[in-house]
Amino acid sequence: MANDSDACVPQTLTDFVFDLYDSVTLSQLTEEQTRLYSTVFRELSTKYFATSPWPSPQSIASECNGDPLFLALYRELTHRHWHAVSRPSLRDRMEGWDVYRELFDEIILDAEDGGSTTSRPKFFILPEWAFDILHEFVYQFQGFCQFRTALHNSATKHGILGPVDENGQPTMKPNNSKAPHHLVENVQILQAGQDVWNVETVCYYLQRLVAIGTAPNCTVPAYQYLGLFASVTLSRLECLLADYSASLSALTPILSSPLMVTKMDLDPKTSIEVVHGVFSARLSLTYHAGISFFMLRRYKDAINILGEICSYMQRGFKTGQLRKLPNSDQLFKNYDRLIALLAICMHLCPQANVEESLAKTIREKHGVQLSKEAYTDLFVYCAPKFVSPAVPEFVEESLPTDNAYKNQISLLEQELSCQTAFRKLSSYLKLYTSIALTKLAAFGNDPTSLLSLKLKLRQLESNDPDTPSLTNASLKSALDIHYYMDNDMVHVDEAEKQRRFENYFLAQISQNLDIRKDLDNISTVV
Repeated sequence: MANDSDACVPQTLTDFVFDLYDSVTLSQLTEEQTRLYSTVFRELSTKYFATSPWPSPQSIASECNGDPLFLALYRELTHRHWHAVSRPSLRDRMEGWDVYRELFDEIILDAEDGGSTTSRPKFFILPEWAFDILHEFVYQFQGFCQFRTALHNSATKHGILGPVDENGQPTMKPNNSKAPHHLVENVQILQAGQDVWNVETVCYYLQRLVAIGTAPNCTVPAYQYLGLFASVTLSRLECLLADYSASLSALTPILSSPLMVTKMDLDPKTSIEVVHGVFSARLSLTYHAGISFFMLRRYKDAINILGEICSYMQRGFKTGQLRKLPNSDQLFKNYDRLIALLAICMHLCPQANVEESLAKTIREKHGVQLSKEAYTDLFVYCAPKFVSPAVPEFVEESLPTDNAYKNQISLLEQELSCQTAFRKLSSYLKLYTSIALTKLAAFGNDPTSLLSLKLKLRQLESNDPDTPSLTNASLKSALDIHYYMDNDMVHVDEAEKQRRFENYFLAQISQNLDIRKDLDNISTVV
């Protein structure tokens, strides 16, 4: 990352660095740091560095007395900005690995020296800042894995990979003039550095931060924030790697921890309150937990957790509360993806209930797709970009790179391939209180599907719907009808539907308020 601005650092920037250093290490005031991080940094970035990187840490070291921890924080902050405003090259992506390793090594070293339990913390960063660091860490890991996979596929297509030499090192075929120069250069770089963004090391840093920040003796807010948000991002990482049970287990320190975060200028907060206080963190937690519950066939838990956040966002957009947040356009896209995922879950598990306004939104947005049972199209739209952590061998005749994204789509299609037959069978069963197996078969239904239908919709369900978890759950049926066999007869007892009158009245009240707002805006002046 070139730093052309190192030659002459404007006074405005040095003042900002000095003030930020003071808020991190000395004053540690939340309001002051919020202004510097959320407002001043963005304004300076827009004014001076819209298309260029910030000055290097060495050029501003005098403003912070050369503090290695603050310089690591500054380097991460400015690298994250450059990664956002530019199209990062392979070297930029590899530099990002060095940036985060340096920062996390400094943080962990300070914590192991007793910094996480001191009465006078060495540093303080906002919850938003802590989450942004960890969120970007996993985002850049995901981007590097996708870049590496695409590079291997392109190298294989152009036939530039050579055999392994006598020293066991990969080689390249000479005189391949058709291959793009940047492709050849990038392959050579990766052949020399295979340990960059290693998944085991990525997991180690996140797990270590969780262990430090959620330990009973940890009393420093900065470490507690890092520990809680490391739990959120570890859940995201495990979801991207398609380990859905591990993704839910990673949230245990948040959902079942008695952790209290106490800071002198803030009210004490529980772990849940800390995470919910940063909306992007709450959104990430809910989305990846929802995906994990869905892929584990725990549709009711997925509906409970997704329905809550979708209702909150729906109200937030109506009141304008969420429109004030940064990147509000991205929030609309995330909301649409959550609605699509919720639509699939509701269609597969009709027994579950959501607010009437959400059910109406699902019908309007995805009613046609659901009627055609186009689950794959909906999942492609709402699913995360799964990655494979396997490092491809950049040698001739190496195995093709595993496409983790297509594998998950294929698994979902296999899982839902029987849904058409199940819905047909269910529709016939609802017409009768008892029906003979021969008659049911005459309608084109396979009698063996009776057992398959019960097995498919017998799923784990959290005993406490408000806090879905992996461990505190029991097997329950999600069928909206009950049936049993007596010799060659099937006896059916449709589950009693709960009529939700409050949803109807709330919808009418909301509609009435919208009409009154429109009336108030009508000018009556002649």
